[in-house]
Amino acid sequence: MKVRKAVIPAAGMGTRFLPATKSMPKEMLPIVDKPVLQFVIEEAVESGIEDVLVVTGRGKQAIENHFDYNPDLESFLEGAGKHDLIDQVRDIGDRVQIHYIRQKEQLGLGDAIRLARYHMGGEPFAVLLGDTIIDPPAGQKPGLQQLLEAFESTQSSVVAVHRVPMEWVSRYGVVDGAPEDGNPNLLRLRKLVEKPAVEAAPSNLAIAGRYVFTAEIFDCIDRTSRGVGGEIQLTDAMNLLAQDAPVYALAWQARRFDIGNRVEYAKCFLEYALRREDTGPKLREFLSQMLAQ
Repeated sequence: MKVRKAVIPAAGMGTRFLPATKSMPKEMLPIVDKPVLQFVIEEAVESGIEDVLVVTGRGKQAIENHFDYNPDLESFLEGAGKHDLIDQVRDIGDRVQIHYIRQKEQLGLGDAIRLARYHMGGEPFAVLLGDTIIDPPAGQKPGLQQLLEAFESTQSSVVAVHRVPMEWVSRYGVVDGAPEDGNPNLLRLRKLVEKPAVEAAPSNLAIAGRYVFTAEIFDCIDRTSRGVGGEIQLTDAMNLLAQDAPVYALAWQARRFDIGNRVEYAKCFLEYALRREDTGPKLREFLSQMLAQ
């Protein structure tokens, strides 16, 4: 089974970034000059995804506008002789088919994924959280591609996980699983525990915002009752799936930036700005001077 499609949940309110997110979706917050969601879609494309469904919500029109053509802007750039910029703004939406559906109520991640059922048409599919940037080490494959390769070898649903300090486990969904023979980074899932207390956590392997599912996940979401806050928790549905079929966790080679967290957003912005030739040297000089004071 080849994975051709992906769903990107991007319907959250972004309350931790108010007042900025009163008029701007948190997925459109910039990392220097590129929105977070563009990094996510580029990761999907580089991993071989051909079709993306973005789950949006009220007030998220900026997402659709960003990935659409803008004839007025392109005409202005043409007149100014900025042809390289024309290629950049057109390329954003040219590399993949992008579709949209609206989540009318804030009923959680499980509900957002359920909205993709008919678009996926019974095929296996990827899920990429729209507020999470995955940054693999230099020379490593994109995060989603690593996960897709694990799916191809197991032909089973797979979730990406990464190791976090034990004192952080209460922020995440955490994996309880048994390593596969010959591959200590691939674990057969026993269960997922949502935001456990440190003393009760089965491991320090936290869900990293990327998944590949078989279509069976939709029936499991249907069987999932509403949990905390009246939301349908994806981890609950995954635990049901693991009772019926093999589900794996991949401890991958990649770093996660959770853009829903202000400090992580600031770290991500700085790291990417420091890597660039046009911003890195001057920013590094400024930071050195500031820290010296």
